[in-house]
Amino acid sequence: MASLDGKQVVTRFAPSPTGFLHIGGARTALFNWLFSRHHGGKALLRIEDTDRARSTQAAIDAIIDGLGWLGLDYDEDPVFQSERGSRHVEVAEQLLAAGQAYRCYATSEELEEMRAAQRAAKQPLRYDGRWRHRDPSEAPAGTPFVVRIKAPDEGETVIEDAVQGRVTVQNAELDDYVILRSDGTPTYMLAVVVDDHDMSVTHVIRGDDHLNNAFRQLPIFRAMNAIEGGWEDPVYAHIPLIHGSDGAKLSKRHGALGVDAYRDEMGILPEALCNYLLRLGWGFGDREVITRHEAIELFDIAGVGKSPSRFDLKKVQNLNGHYIREADDARLAALIAPRIGPQADPALLERAMPVLKTRAADLNELADGAAFLFSRRPLELTAKAAELLTDEARALLAQISDRFGREKDWTTEGLEASLKAMAGELELGLGKLAQPLRAALTGQTTSPGIFDVLVLLGRGESLARIDAQAAIPANRKA
Repeated sequence: MASLDGKQVVTRFAPSPTGFLHIGGARTALFNWLFSRHHGGKALLRIEDTDRARSTQAAIDAIIDGLGWLGLDYDEDPVFQSERGSRHVEVAEQLLAAGQAYRCYATSEELEEMRAAQRAAKQPLRYDGRWRHRDPSEAPAGTPFVVRIKAPDEGETVIEDAVQGRVTVQNAELDDYVILRSDGTPTYMLAVVVDDHDMSVTHVIRGDDHLNNAFRQLPIFRAMNAIEGGWEDPVYAHIPLIHGSDGAKLSKRHGALGVDAYRDEMGILPEALCNYLLRLGWGFGDREVITRHEAIELFDIAGVGKSPSRFDLKKVQNLNGHYIREADDARLAALIAPRIGPQADPALLERAMPVLKTRAADLNELADGAAFLFSRRPLELTAKAAELLTDEARALLAQISDRFGREKDWTTEGLEASLKAMAGELELGLGKLAQPLRAALTGQTTSPGIFDVLVLLGRGESLARIDAQAAIPANRKA
C-alpha cells in the first residue's frame, strides 16, 4: 500500500539522545514503525543530537540498543542531525535570498525590553517583527544578527491532523522565530524541516506536545516549496501523551520510565512491552493480545484515540506472563541463567521451563522459581519452610527417603503413585508428606509440582536433600 498520491510511505523516529529510551518514545517509535510496515513503506531513524552539551554517545547507544531489543529495525543507517549543519545553513541562505527570511539585529537587551513591555500589557510573549521590513544597512557594521523566518502574519493555518482532526491557528499568533543563531548554527525548527524533506518523510507521527511545532515548521516547508518546489507538507499525526494511573503526566513516581529498566530490572519480554504499548492509545476491538505479525496487518493511525492513555504496570505484567508461557524454553533458559548466576545449567533450566514458566509473571520470578535447582546442601530454608520441618516431619522424610531409594520408576507418575500409596499406608493426607518434602527439596513452601521437582533434581540429588533434612533435629538450624 502507498499514500500521498502514490508516493511510498516514509516515517521517522527522531529521538534526542540526552538519556535513556523513554517509554513514551518507545511507543512513538513503535507506531511509526508499524505504520510504515503496514503500508509497505520505509521506517527511518534520525538522532537529533544538535544539542551538543546534553547529547551523549552513551544515550545514543542506549536508544539504538533499546530499539533493537524491541525488534524495531530500520531501512537505512541512522541519520545524525549534527552532521547535517551545512545543509541546514544552505536552506537558510536560500530562504534569505528569496526574501522568505531576514536578518534580525535586535540585541538581547532590546528583546528583553520588548518582552517586559508585553508582560506589562499582559500580551503574549512573541517577537514583534521589528527587523522584518528594515534594511540590514541600518544596522551598525559588525553587529551580530540572527536569521528569522518570515512567518505568515495574516489569515490562518489549518492542519488536518490524522489523530487530532482539523486544528486551526490564527497566523497573527505566530511570530518570526529564529532559524539561524548569531553563531551561524541552525535551530531545531529549521533542522527538523530540512531533514524531514531530505529524508522524504511523508508522515510525521509524534507526541501531541509537538503540535504547536507543526504550525511553526509549516512556513519553512511552504516557503521552500515556493522557491524550488517539491517541499510538500507531510501528513501530521500527533498522538496523545501517556499519563500515569492517576491521570497525571507520566513520571518516575508511576514506575520506570526507561525501556532498559523494563528489560534489565523488571524482567519484561520485548514482545510483551510492545504489545502493551500498542494497546496504549490504539485498539482493535477488545483484543488485548496481538502478535507482531497481526500488529503490522492491523495497525493504522485511524485507530489512535485523541485522549491520553493511562499506564498500568499490572497490565504490563499480566501480558508478560502470557508471553512467558508462550516463549521458547531454550530462549527463556538463556535469559534467566545470568539472573541466577554462574552455577546455572542452561540445559537443566530448559528442561525445567515447562513447569517453571506457568507460574511466573516476569523473568525475575522465573529465575527465583528456578533457583532451588542449583542450591547447595544444606539448603537455606525460609522461615515458613523451617516451621514445617518438625521432628515428626523429619521422621516422615526418613521414611520417604527409604521408599524413594527403592523406587525404580523415577518419573512424575511413578513417584506420585508411590507417595500416594505411602500416605494411604500411614493413613495420612498427601499434604502431610508433600509439604515437608517440598521444604526439604527446595527450602521453600512454594515450588512447581513436587513430583516435577523430584524428576528435575534427579534421584541422587533428591535423596541427598531429603536425607540432609531428615538428619537434622527440629530444634537445630538447618
